[in-house]
Amino acid sequence: MEFVNTFRDLRLFGGTHAWITQAFIVVFATLLIAFFQKLFLKKLSTRFAQNRFSWDDAIMEALRGPLTLLISLIGITFAAEIVAAGMKTPLFAAAVPIRSVGVIIAITWFLIRLIRSGEEKIITRSKMKGEEIDRTTADAIGKLLRISVIVTAGLVVLQTLGFSVSGVLAFGGVGGLAIGFAAKDLLANFFGGLMVYLDRPFVVGDWVRSPDRKIEGTVEKIGWRLCVIRTFDKRPLYVPNSTFATIALENPSRMSHRRIFETIGVRYDDAPVLRDILDGVRKMLAEHEEIAQDQLIMVYFNEYAASSLDFFIYCFTRTTVWSEYHRVKENVLLKIMDIIVAHGAQVAFPTTTLDLPEGAEDQRNRLRGLRGKTEKRLEPLEGLES
Repeated sequence: MEFVNTFRDLRLFGGTHAWITQAFIVVFATLLIAFFQKLFLKKLSTRFAQNRFSWDDAIMEALRGPLTLLISLIGITFAAEIVAAGMKTPLFAAAVPIRSVGVIIAITWFLIRLIRSGEEKIITRSKMKGEEIDRTTADAIGKLLRISVIVTAGLVVLQTLGFSVSGVLAFGGVGGLAIGFAAKDLLANFFGGLMVYLDRPFVVGDWVRSPDRKIEGTVEKIGWRLCVIRTFDKRPLYVPNSTFATIALENPSRMSHRRIFETIGVRYDDAPVLRDILDGVRKMLAEHEEIAQDQLIMVYFNEYAASSLDFFIYCFTRTTVWSEYHRVKENVLLKIMDIIVAHGAQVAFPTTTLDLPEGAEDQRNRLRGLRGKTEKRLEPLEGLES
């Protein structure tokens, strides 16, 4: 009976303390709605995953976190208003601006997740269809959209909190000059990254090389401040974007063919069959399936070298893959060796031939005899010394 009397005294449902019940009901309803919206979104996502339209999946994926935040924020701030009115204290007076800012943050979060999820869906769908898509351009557009959303949301939040947006922009114009001088390297890297996105000298996955700097490897990431290049010894190389504005850069990944340019020598003794060897090599290259016939093919006698008759081959492979190129090059060089051997010739190596004039051998033997006699005459003198 005492508990009932106390409960009546509190008047939780219609008296002075009814705000406690109202706040409790609001919080409970908020938790209940948040729980059921998760179940609803999960079931809806499963259903949308069965169709071919990819944007509904992106929307469902982007909604999960922001919608829970939005529901929780609205419910808690409404409960805070009820508590503030019941307790007659300014402790919870900031509930309204917090709710407004929270709604803007939730919408911003949703848009950012939607942009990121949509970008991934587009790239994944293009890969599944076998379509080519420039991942670097997609990444750049996604970053620009996210930055635009964040900047816009920041200005709206400032306006909601009572700040003058025009004053903020004016201050940004004056402060931007000082920040520009203080962070000139950061800005140089930013605009360098923008030029990389616009000019596209390379994309993610390309093999790049700089003859000016010790930069060579595969591009792993293109950021707004720096690019990550994985060198061939598997070490990451972090290159500031401003560097690309001052150096020459090669992109071997975009070559149309790979070149074979080799010099081969045969012996001077094989001079009579040199023409036949050259004709055989030309015929072999003209019939080779993996040599590009629409490109320049040259096989010519080039030089009277110190110990060989040198000729060179100049041609291009159809493939641009590094490992395949070396396989084709090996095949071509082995076939050239077979042609040389088939004509009874040999690949030359450094040799030296010594020609002696007539009578030089007899003169050498005479000198050896004189040296022997001299040594015999000196033997008694050596005995006297001892």
